[in-house]
Order: sequence, then C-alpha cells, then structure tokens
Amino acid sequence: MAAIKSVETLRKIPYFVDLGPAELDRIQRRVLVSSYDKGEILFLEKEPCEGLYFVESGRVKVFKTSPDGKEQVLRVMQAGESFNEVPVFDGGPNPASAEALDKAVVYTISKGEMLALIRDVPDVANRVLKVFASRLRHLTMLVEDLSFRHVTGRLAKVLLEHADSAHDAPRRRLTQQEMASLIGTAREVVGRSLKTLEEQGIIRMEGHRIVIVDRKALARLV
Repeated sequence: MAAIKSVETLRKIPYFVDLGPAELDRIQRRVLVSSYDKGEILFLEKEPCEGLYFVESGRVKVFKTSPDGKEQVLRVMQAGESFNEVPVFDGGPNPASAEALDKAVVYTISKGEMLALIRDVPDVANRVLKVFASRLRHLTMLVEDLSFRHVTGRLAKVLLEHADSAHDAPRRRLTQQEMASLIGTAREVVGRSLKTLEEQGIIRMEGHRIVIVDRKALARLV
C-alpha cells in the first residue's frame, strides 16, 4: 500500500469534492492506495470491515455468493465511486464481497477516520446521506428487476446502462458471465438471449463486442 501523492486526486471522489485544503490534507495523510489485478479479491463477505473504499481507476464488482456457489452482482463500481459504506456505519462485518474486474487502483480510508470526518465535516455527512439514498434506490430497482422483469428485459436494461451513448456499444466489454451475474441468471441463458436479440435485429455481435442497432426496440423490452 502507498499514500496519495496529491490532494487534487481526492477531488475526483464525490464525498470530498467541495472540501477545503485543510480537510483534503487531513484525508490525504490517512488514505491508503492499493493496486489489484483482474480477478483479485479486495475483501470477502462476513470478514471484519477494514474501512471505506473508493475506485480511482478500473472496475470493482460487489457481489453476494449463495451456499451453492451462485453469484449475484449487486453493483459494478466505476472510477470515483465508493463502496462498503454499510459496515463502516453499522459496525457489522462486510455484507458482500468485492473483486477487481480488471486492473484497479483503490483508495481505503479506515472506519474510524471516516466516522471522525463525518463528525467534524458536515459536508461529508450530507454527501454520505445522498450516496446511501442512491444505493437504496439502486437496490430497490434490483429487487424489482429480479422479481418482476423477464430475463430478456433485465439483459436489455444492462446493455443500455453499460452502453456508450455516443456509439451504442459498451464502454467496457462485459463478459456473458458478468452479465449473467448482474441479472441473476446462468451464462447459457444470456448467450441464448443475446442470440435472440441479434436475430431480431436489435443488437449486432462483433466478436466480443455488442453493438446496439435499435435502441428504441431494446428500451421497449425493459
């Protein structure tokens, strides 16, 4: 682990974007920087919480695993996003596991330091509330998707959410297994659904790349 070299790096994180030089300097001295290779585990569900994490670069998936090994991805974290807030504030163990989807650089701030920041800096507390509200909304939508939406509809939603709006292609390629974990199904089901969407002229498969041909038709499936 290493320390952050510049306080300006911290301004990329929504929690700290409006903080003054003194607060940023305080955080800089306490945040640790770690690099993870693709597939490397950051932490596991039910382990003691070490702190709050922020993605500086790369992607990190936060997921749950059933006793029989089935994986459900709760969220894929991108640069600038934070994760593992819950155990920082409720004192419990990690509620989920985290794994690097590609080479990632991650910041860690200890539970004690984060709680002290919230106590001392009201702006941070307000931003934490906004993040929690956003996460609750996301989880509510995830439950709705898994409960009421057909697999093809869930897949269509993932394709739209991960598409580059300028090119109608994913910003970063999701594998069929990653898509399956996001929508709570098997990789084989995703493969069949993608083939059906291609036959309908809604998407086009270009090797490992998926191009959205008819965005409106895809959106109607959601």
